[in-house]
Amino acid sequence: MIKESQRQPEQAFFREEVAAGDYFIRIIKKGQTVRLLDLEGNQAADTLFYNAADPAERYSAVDTIREQGNVYLTAGTVLMSNRMNPLLKIVADTCGRHDTLGGACATESNTVRYSLEKRCMHACRDSWMLAINQHPEFHLAKQDITHNINFFMNVPVTAEGGLTFEDGISAPGKYVELTACMDTLILISNCPQLNNPCNGYNPTPIDVLIWND
Repeated sequence: MIKESQRQPEQAFFREEVAAGDYFIRIIKKGQTVRLLDLEGNQAADTLFYNAADPAERYSAVDTIREQGNVYLTAGTVLMSNRMNPLLKIVADTCGRHDTLGGACATESNTVRYSLEKRCMHACRDSWMLAINQHPEFHLAKQDITHNINFFMNVPVTAEGGLTFEDGISAPGKYVELTACMDTLILISNCPQLNNPCNGYNPTPIDVLIWND
């Protein structure tokens, strides 16, 4: 569902560009709103969410899909935790839908899906592991990398129940906004994938903006 925001970028207290293949990690306080902005279009932002006070509570794709009755995420979706608590709510979305089934790229999946020569290409799980190791203050470990959301990514579900990676449905300037229902740790890998159409075969930067209301 397309729903535009009334928030103005110049009123955000925080704004940072995240380069293609880089990570972003920060706590979003309860009541704050974060916008992920697709600067050049067709970029995928692989994102993890945690209860900032207890990272063992984290985003659950299963509970979110069940509670909303839809496999795609968009404006109005409440992101549920594995303890059935609301983590964040999508309050604006100019893309229309986002994937939470396709998972994140890894060296192993690059090898299986593409070729042995693709194994050592940078992957989202590498970005997350780098963030975890460079930021021990957030108390995350490898086992905490579980369900993620692929914002802006187009992964249609086939009639047979399979998944396909298709050209993105985003465009330059498209965004999604989420308001935190609790203090929430956000960890983004701005996907470096070059082997499927999710980034238009050309990974590009995104912006992260945060407002206090």
